[in-house]
Amino acid sequence: MFKTIANAWKIPDLRKKMLFTIFIVIIFRIGSVIPVPFLDVNALKTLTEGWKDSQNMISYFDMFSGGAFSNATLFAMSVTPYINSSIIMQLLAVAIPPLERLTKEGTEGRKKIATITRYVTVLLGIVQGTAYYIWLMRSNIVDYTGWNFEGIFAALVIILAFTAGTALMMWLGEQINQNGVGNGISILLFIGIIARLPVTFGELWSNFNLGLAGDVSKIIYTVVFIILFLVVIWVIVFMNDAERRIPVQYAKRVVGRKMYGGQSSHLPIKVGLSGVMPIIFASSILSIPSTILLFIGGIEKVTSDFWKGFFNAFDMGGWIYTLLYFIMIIGFAYFYVAIQYNPVEMSNNLRQSNGTVPGIRPGKPTTDFIAKILSKITLIGALFLAFIAIVPLIYADVTGMRGLMMGGTSVIILVGVALETMKQLESQMMMRHYKGFLD
Repeated sequence: MFKTIANAWKIPDLRKKMLFTIFIVIIFRIGSVIPVPFLDVNALKTLTEGWKDSQNMISYFDMFSGGAFSNATLFAMSVTPYINSSIIMQLLAVAIPPLERLTKEGTEGRKKIATITRYVTVLLGIVQGTAYYIWLMRSNIVDYTGWNFEGIFAALVIILAFTAGTALMMWLGEQINQNGVGNGISILLFIGIIARLPVTFGELWSNFNLGLAGDVSKIIYTVVFIILFLVVIWVIVFMNDAERRIPVQYAKRVVGRKMYGGQSSHLPIKVGLSGVMPIIFASSILSIPSTILLFIGGIEKVTSDFWKGFFNAFDMGGWIYTLLYFIMIIGFAYFYVAIQYNPVEMSNNLRQSNGTVPGIRPGKPTTDFIAKILSKITLIGALFLAFIAIVPLIYADVTGMRGLMMGGTSVIILVGVALETMKQLESQMMMRHYKGFLD
């Protein structure tokens, strides 16, 4: 990886792209430490002390924003509204025929989909910014409240600041896509998670010092954590490139005086078809009860024994939470693959290009064969995601080191974005060093 970056740095064009990306990242980090006005920063810091060991929607947002959410800064919403907007548009494209037609219209259709996604992102930014303001107001963090001029003005400024930060982050991501290296939104998400690593390393060092002070188990847990972290990264790298290749044979056809086709190829199906989306879906839904509990004021405010048991069942360290997490990841993996990949359409595309799977008749048999392969591959990918997501929870529950372990979602995003960016750099270097037939 470092060799790829060093070689890319030697190419002037790529060096400009890398410097531009670094410049955008610096802007992002500056915006992540600028607090919005009319907030009591000291009271907010006191309030957010207990977030790092919790598993609710607020800690989930804070992870993606690199700590900006817990500090209520300009980029507190991070890229979450854009990610949610993209997911919503993908789901609507399956259910609404006009949107489905746009996805098949090539470049112009994708531009229209991107424009709608931007509008939905701003709308979601307003909704999430309003919800965050209400929570801050109820927690006595806002300096001016009420229905008087000061309270209304403060509310508008805070909500619009959060929304403007969302729109600005979306714009920064698009600038990276056009003038930088890698996928802009993924890069910003990557940097946000990287920003939390010093906190993790600091807690790791603190646990190691406790072990040197006499608690030997802390040293053992720290060493096991490092080994487990490296093993998880290796598994993610291995599974990221894993794929099932369906052999395809193209028939020969004569067009004019030329003969086309006749070659053998394959249809690659990646094991990680759904990416990290099933984990995001499952963790978002399972964090709702703990988020409701946060707004209520804690388990102490709950008087009913039934609801106490209900909220305790969804505690991050409970076996019910872990089991539901495992099942929902597998379920959402199948759901996401079902809306993204259509075996009938894949079979029709093969038939239109005169391609067949050896030993399988065209038409419905090919569709059934592809569907069977997709089902098996999805199961393997879902079990892989569930393993990555569950291992940190089990480790934290056994060792009690809840504030130390990074979530599976974070690790998958870090490794996936790093690998994808390196592939883009390598492909661009290959393009610039390729010698054509005129040379």
